[in-house]
Amino acid sequence: MRISYLKDRPDLAAQLIPGLIEHWRYVFPLDTFESRAAKFRAHLNYDDLPIAWVAHDGGIALGTAALRATDLEGREDLGPWLGGVYTEPRFRRQGIASQLCRAVEAKAADLGIRKLYLFTHGRESLYASLGWVQTESVIWHGHDCSIMQKVPRP
Repeated sequence: MRISYLKDRPDLAAQLIPGLIEHWRYVFPLDTFESRAAKFRAHLNYDDLPIAWVAHDGGIALGTAALRATDLEGREDLGPWLGGVYTEPRFRRQGIASQLCRAVEAKAADLGIRKLYLFTHGRESLYASLGWVQTESVIWHGHDCSIMQKVPRP
C-alpha cells in the first residue's frame, strides 16, 4: 500500500466516489457523483489547502483523507481540519485510515500548523488511539458528533 497526494493520482478518485456517496447518504441524500468529483478536484493541491491524499495498492483505491481550512459548518472559528477520512469497506480494519491520518498530520506539521481539528460521530476511539483529544460535543445535521484536536508532529 502507498499513500500519494491525490494530485499525483487523480485517476483513483472515481473509484472512491460511489462508496463515499453511499456512506454519507443519510446526511447528504442528494449528493451526486459530479458533486463529489468537484470536491475531489478542489483538493488537487500540494501546499495550499485543501489537500487530499489517497491510499492505494497499485491502481486500486483503498481510502482517502484531507487537510482543510474549514470542515464543520458553523465552526469556521476553528481550523485547519483533518477531514474526509474514508476507507473502502472491504479494506477496513487494516490500519489504512490511521496511516492516512498520519500523512495529513505530517503535512500539517511541515506547513507549521500548530493545532488540527476534526469532527466525528462514532469513531472517537480510532482518533483517541492516534492521540486526538475530544474538546466538545456538537450536533451536525441532526447527529451527535465530537470535535477533537491534536498538535501535529512530523
